[in-house]
Parts: sequence; structure tokens; C-alpha cells
Amino acid sequence: MIKRLMTAMATLALLTTPLAAAEADGAMEKYAVERAAEWLKTDAVVAAIVAQNARTAGLSAEEIDALDKDWRAQVGRDDAPLISSVMDSPVSIELSDHVADTGGMIAEVFIMDAQGLNVAASAVTSDYWQGDEAKFQQTYGVGPDAVHISEVELDESTQTYQAQVSLSLTDPATGALIGAVTFGLNAQAFY
Repeated sequence: MIKRLMTAMATLALLTTPLAAAEADGAMEKYAVERAAEWLKTDAVVAAIVAQNARTAGLSAEEIDALDKDWRAQVGRDDAPLISSVMDSPVSIELSDHVADTGGMIAEVFIMDAQGLNVAASAVTSDYWQGDEAKFQQTYGVGPDAVHISEVELDESTQTYQAQVSLSLTDPATGALIGAVTFGLNAQAFY
């Protein structure tokens, strides 16, 4: 426990150095774009996003808000049909396997549709709708090849200091913008 606390404090000290923070941001972006995003260029991932886009395209703001409230109410419950519909999908299971294979570099990953709603995730997120957050607005809202990197913060669910690196997602066959992805990267692995 003490070693973990010391490591976290050392990482936090590094985060206050502008040069170190900029280098880490560059390394995290490169890792997300060149390595981790490669997981998402499969037919199964693209098909899952496109199918959900077809289901959610006509949702009103009120309907999206109701789904988000439902998700939040289900977090931590055994009976959680909306959460289970995302977490039990083959794409979510695949994402969980990829995260496990990174040796702690990635703490979480979740894919969003064109509305900012979760399509798949490696772990349960605190909310279903990401559309009101920078991770979605600064990627999907900007267009193809957009990248957004958050500040490094302590993530309560994973107990790691992480930055969220988010990217817009396109259909590799057509180039059409279809969604976004967020990778929760363990900041300590990039310093």
C-alpha cells in the first residue's frame, strides 16, 4: 500500500512538470492511435456501431436522458438489463480481453455511437450517455481523425491516475464518421 502511494505521489509530481506532461500526452496519443485503435478496425466492431446508430438515430433528447438515468440507476445492481445489453455483447467481451492483455497500460475502453451512447465497454461506465462530455464533443463533434486528451486524474473505479484519450471512429470501408472511443490510459505507464 505504501509503495503504491509513493508511486502515485511520484507520478503526480511528474504531472506538474509541463514538459513531462506534454511528452506523456504525446506518448499516450501515439499509443492510442497507433496501437489500441487497431483493435477497433474489425467488421464486428464497425457492425456493432452501425447497428446501434440505426437504432438510436431517431432518439429525442428526452429519450436519451431517460436512458442515461436508467443506466445510472442500474449501476451496482444485479438486475441491470440496459447495462447487461452493453456489457454482455461480444465486442465488450473482446475489449475486456484486450485491456487485460495490456498489462495495466489501459484501465478501460468504451465505444460510443453517433449520439454518444455506449456501444461496448471493457468495464461498466458511470453513465450511458457521453454526448455531453468533451471526450465525445471534441472527437465525434469535430470529425474524422480528431483526438482529445483529458487531464490526468485519479479514477475512482480503477484507483489509477489516468488520462482519457478519445478518438473519432470511422468506417474503414467508407471513411464515414460512425462514433468515438475513449481509452482510459494509466498515466504512470507513460512517464
